[in-house]
Amino acid sequence: MKVYRVGGSVRDELLGRAVADRDFVVVGATPEQMVAAGYRPVGSDFPVFLHPETNDEYALARTERKSGRGYRGFVFHTTPDVTLEADLARRDLTINAIARDSDGTFIDPHGGIADLRAGILRHVSPAFAEDPLRVLRVARFAARFDFGVAPETEALLRAIAAGGELSTLTPERVWQELAKALMEPRPSLFFEVLRRCGALGQLLPEVDALFGVPQPPAHHPELDTGVHLMLALDSSAAAGDPLAVRYAVLAHDLGKATTERAKWPRHIAHEARSVALAQRLSERLRVPADCAELARLVARYHADVHRAQELRATTLLDLLLAADSLRRPERLDGLLRACAADALSRPGRGTESYAPAERLRAALKVVRSVDAGAIAAAYPDASELPQRIRAARLDALQAWEGANA
Repeated sequence: MKVYRVGGSVRDELLGRAVADRDFVVVGATPEQMVAAGYRPVGSDFPVFLHPETNDEYALARTERKSGRGYRGFVFHTTPDVTLEADLARRDLTINAIARDSDGTFIDPHGGIADLRAGILRHVSPAFAEDPLRVLRVARFAARFDFGVAPETEALLRAIAAGGELSTLTPERVWQELAKALMEPRPSLFFEVLRRCGALGQLLPEVDALFGVPQPPAHHPELDTGVHLMLALDSSAAAGDPLAVRYAVLAHDLGKATTERAKWPRHIAHEARSVALAQRLSERLRVPADCAELARLVARYHADVHRAQELRATTLLDLLLAADSLRRPERLDGLLRACAADALSRPGRGTESYAPAERLRAALKVVRSVDAGAIAAAYPDASELPQRIRAARLDALQAWEGANA
């Protein structure tokens, strides 16, 4: 029995990145031998075991054969005579097909180390095209490492997209890959790779439709709505925003793709259309509730937030209440983070502070300073209470505005 460390931990070690999970391949063993040695079996598709002390995953070396459509249509073969080289040959990319022996020797039959040094994502074998999920994985690795895609691999991505197998991906799997991609350092590269190979229009048509749609140059020097969205996503990533904020940035301008061409480059009332499209996208991908809620909120109110310096007390209060800021201040924070990425990603604005966020956070403090309990005690008629509390909050905001005029 021989054990090798494989996959992402070897790749990340060679890149000088922090190594999280360590995966191992075991050659020359049977499931019975693994159990006898104290390893705990997990998984149903093929034999995977957890180390009795470290809980690291140890998988028996295996080969695979395509048996049906989609990313689940594979039959796996594991016997003690499956070699390490055969196991590595079934992997997706050369940079993920490197192993390390217990004495530190690298086993690299497909040139993965050279591709790491060159910053290239390259498939291991023609069998790469059998799994449509690999289109998303390659795009995600591009966003993580800022690597280019080898021309021959990009050709396979186009073939997969054209072959119709992307339709076999479940909504949950697409969301899982999208969520990971949004959390990478350069999410825009994920969408760029998908767009080049023809997959973006199939998987995320609402996003794909934004490319080529112009915007008013006075507000958007970058002009193209799709280009603007990519800049905003990378800005959100650079700010370290959480997933819900990044997803909200992705969905905030979807309505601009439905503006009539005759009205370009203006997009009047695109916010309401963006809300509907964000809702449709979230339902189709079965997006978690916190992400879906924030996406709708940002789509509806991002233009109002950008104009916060001009808003009167009544509109300020309505905006804060719409965001449920009094009960859930984190929602306002998410809204403001997404709007900051939208605004500050525009050319020439990256070093500014986002003044609307400062104003709205200050306004929330003023509103929270109103003692609703005292008002309730003074006016026991419950039917009048909401109006009296609102009036007190407006008075406080107007006094604050007057003091800061």
